[in-house]
Amino acid sequence: MTKAIYFDMDGTIADLYGVDNWLDKLIASDETPYAQAKPLVRLATLARLLNILHTMGYVIGIVSWLAKNSNADYDERVTNAKRNWLKKHMASVCFDEIHIVEYGTPKQDIVNYPNGILFDDEEKNRKNWKGQAFDVDNILTILKEIKKNNIA
Repeated sequence: MTKAIYFDMDGTIADLYGVDNWLDKLIASDETPYAQAKPLVRLATLARLLNILHTMGYVIGIVSWLAKNSNADYDERVTNAKRNWLKKHMASVCFDEIHIVEYGTPKQDIVNYPNGILFDDEEKNRKNWKGQAFDVDNILTILKEIKKNNIA
């Protein structure tokens, strides 16, 4: 059985909602808040844990939504901003999957291993997830437990 761990980005590892005027900017099709978002967790620690888990056989992935009511051009710019954020902040992590999809898409329908683990700030996503799902609190503590116990 393949073990997998997935992360949402906005509100989970990236503080999109802490960027000044983030909503007004998104409504105006401005992708800069995605680039300006500060990390919500200690990314050096997160990257180290993910790299260890990867060597233990875990698939590591991102599953994140695009902005609401967007168009193809804006979707492309947001996708690039999110991928660049990952490259800037988590360059050492080799993600097996990166899915940046239309807002509202059921995340469990997109990933390759929907029975894996999901970290997501959106309650609906956690409730609909087929595997274990966790809120953003204690991401690092939970990952340390997963590493210690080698659970999926």
